[in-house]
Amino acid sequence: MTTVPMPEKSQILDAEPVRTAQRVRSAEYVRMSTEHQQYSTENQSDVIRRYAEEHGMEIVHSYADDGKSGLNIAGRDALLQLIKDVEDGIANFDAILVYDVSRWGRFQDADESAYYEYLCKRANIAVHYCAEPFVNDGSLSSTLLKTIKRTMAGEYSRELSVKVFAGQCRLIELGFRQGGLAGYGLRRLLIDQHRNPKAFLSHGERKSLQTDRVILVPGPKEEMAVVQEIYRRFVEDRQSEREIAEVFNARGLSNEFNRPWTPKTIHQVLTNPKYIGANVFNRKSFKLKRKRVANPPDRWIYREEAFEAIVSADVFRKAQEVIAGRHRNYSNDEMLELLRRLLAEKGVLSGILIDEAADMPSSAAYKSRFKSLLRAYQHIGYTPQRDHAYLEINRRLREYHHTQIEAIIGELKNAGASVQADPSTGLLTINEEFTASLVLARCREIRAGSFRWLLRLDTSLAPDITIAARLQPGNESILDYYLLPGIDALAERVRLAPENGLLLDVYRFEDLSFFFKLAHRQTIEEAA
Repeated sequence: MTTVPMPEKSQILDAEPVRTAQRVRSAEYVRMSTEHQQYSTENQSDVIRRYAEEHGMEIVHSYADDGKSGLNIAGRDALLQLIKDVEDGIANFDAILVYDVSRWGRFQDADESAYYEYLCKRANIAVHYCAEPFVNDGSLSSTLLKTIKRTMAGEYSRELSVKVFAGQCRLIELGFRQGGLAGYGLRRLLIDQHRNPKAFLSHGERKSLQTDRVILVPGPKEEMAVVQEIYRRFVEDRQSEREIAEVFNARGLSNEFNRPWTPKTIHQVLTNPKYIGANVFNRKSFKLKRKRVANPPDRWIYREEAFEAIVSADVFRKAQEVIAGRHRNYSNDEMLELLRRLLAEKGVLSGILIDEAADMPSSAAYKSRFKSLLRAYQHIGYTPQRDHAYLEINRRLREYHHTQIEAIIGELKNAGASVQADPSTGLLTINEEFTASLVLARCREIRAGSFRWLLRLDTSLAPDITIAARLQPGNESILDYYLLPGIDALAERVRLAPENGLLLDVYRFEDLSFFFKLAHRQTIEEAA
């Protein structure tokens, strides 16, 4: 029998240790909208982590979209960040783990879902669907199953949309309110399944019981009187929305948001059938996150006498006739003839004069029909006295204003803030706590060779903070910022010099980092 010599102790200590297979660095992506509990982010994460353990993976990063629809990628900040990290080459992982195909998205076009996965594969990062019965290995069978699953995920949303819409229509026909603000002069009343009143709902409050419903009821008497006055001035006195708003603001009246009245808010009161007690639904559609469209009246869901009326149906009908007559389809010749009459009356023309004139199209209508106001003027042989080079500058500044607003929104979201932007005014509502607006001040050189800036503050918006950005000479970039609080009463026009003294320059900042800190949200643990 041959004896095998045992190794020396020192040899055992110096031997190379046995290495285990390196675990694959992975990231998890979880998403939950408002669906069943099986899709909670915690349940998804449990399945994903078991999958990672069984397949030799280590989760080094997590991306989570809570309360986000999977119909498209808009608003899904976590998925957008994941794709950006992958495309920028800064992803510190080699695989992405998702609960199933529907959590990646219920895209209405299956190719969109495939496109985002392809971006990851192109960066050599594989996507694993942990709860699916197939392995996402690129084989023919897995590709077919994945395509079917993607189509089924989109179809599920389409079928659910049809069912939800049918249910909403039924509730409208029964006289119940479906979402949205009550509006000036009205209040939302919560009732139980037997139509017994329970409580008034404040702004942002919702019903908690599935059997409860919401109806509209008249608000305070003073608000009802204002609504009736709006209709009387519009129908009987033939005052425009702008004139009515000016009258109310001069009296110190505020709308339902405690802000000054505008022609738009007056127009909304004049055109909404809820003021005659009608329950209307589907005036506009935004189904499946597609483009918002205005539906023709024959597609509206309409229930008459659903609520107590504030104005009579006859007065409302007359108001609609006035609006319809004002929005008739004019021919080019008719529009130009009205422009000639205004010129003969006023001696000059401007967008403001056109908008203030009764019984003629708006300046926006002329711009749309003739491509610009200047071209409309040329058709009637009118040449403005002013140098219109400023029009091109203003056009460029409007584009720059939009770009800066988008950049500010992006920085606010990066700071963890929630932001809603009014598309018509650009007013930002941040964390549902305060508002802000952006004003660009052009740099002008005076004869002495120095520079001046004129701030035009839109006091009708009543923002809590006005971000006044002074432009560099040449008006191509921003010099600095003034963060002007709404609590300080400033004139509508503020003239700035290079140096403005302590009373104004105390609000001056080189950048907006201080403003973004105001919007930053912290957890209680962080604050502590």
